[in-house]
Amino acid sequence: MTSTSVLTEPQELTQEIRRLAKERGALLLAHYYQQPEIQDLADFVGDSLELARFAQKAQAKAIVFCGVRFMAETAKILNPEAEVLIPDLEAGCSLEESCPPEQFAAWRAQYPDAIAVTYINCSAAVKALSDVIVTSSSAEVILKKLPLDKPILFAPDRHLGRYLMQKTGRQLILWPGTCVVHEQFSLEALVRLKVQHPKALVAAHPECPENILALADHVGSTSSILRFVQQTDAEEFIIATEPGIIHQMAKLAPGKRFISLPGQDGECGCNTCPYMKRNTLENLYACLKSGKPRIDLDPELMVAARKPLQRMLELAAPSPPPSGD
Repeated sequence: MTSTSVLTEPQELTQEIRRLAKERGALLLAHYYQQPEIQDLADFVGDSLELARFAQKAQAKAIVFCGVRFMAETAKILNPEAEVLIPDLEAGCSLEESCPPEQFAAWRAQYPDAIAVTYINCSAAVKALSDVIVTSSSAEVILKKLPLDKPILFAPDRHLGRYLMQKTGRQLILWPGTCVVHEQFSLEALVRLKVQHPKALVAAHPECPENILALADHVGSTSSILRFVQQTDAEEFIIATEPGIIHQMAKLAPGKRFISLPGQDGECGCNTCPYMKRNTLENLYACLKSGKPRIDLDPELMVAARKPLQRMLELAAPSPPPSGD
């Protein structure tokens, strides 16, 4: 086959990606924040919790994870027999970077009796040091199931942690990390858009700062926001999360209008995740062709990190209905 330099048309790349995926026996997974053309190629598109569940049960020889590195690591941890590839190994996460394992371990050691609840946006090493992992869609449910007599550490997103304290009434000891995208959303821009679009409802991710959440009509994970815009009668929405999700919104709720909330400077593009957008059709094709970059983790680390991830999947499951006995 010719090199990627000859494959200049998206349609050609798409055809070759599908061919190579079939040839490799690979399953393509994508997060909602990926480029539209990658979402459309994926076998499954979801939020962090949905992707973790899907990756764990996947029967494919290989998983190509179009997301960021911690997501691909999670897939490998939950499905260690599968080959896990990622189009760009440098697709990191500002929250992961804000919480180095050594500093997290020292912080946790200050609270030996506490339960370490850690947001999934962290490294495999930090997961291995945690008691339970959560996602934005599972955190509230899981926190309500934890013992009331134990202090709780929450890392690395302080905005999500503060929101969860308000929702659950639990006191959390917060790590001071933030998401580079959600931290940049502009209150002034949101107020201006609400004036310009008085009938629009605001849907925000809980990683947003408190002043943005205070003006939201709905706060939730990416999958929760998707359900909200489909099930609500409103025709116009202001979206306070990474704008990649709007592609799925347009597909699932055609005819409605979605306005992406800009960052501090409307021209900076800082409402777009620079890590998620490192994945392109070109490097997805190269990844499938070469089998690299590949996620390789220390076996002992994977065993340690799998425990809090499995606890997340168990605690996030709906409670069984009460017995009729």
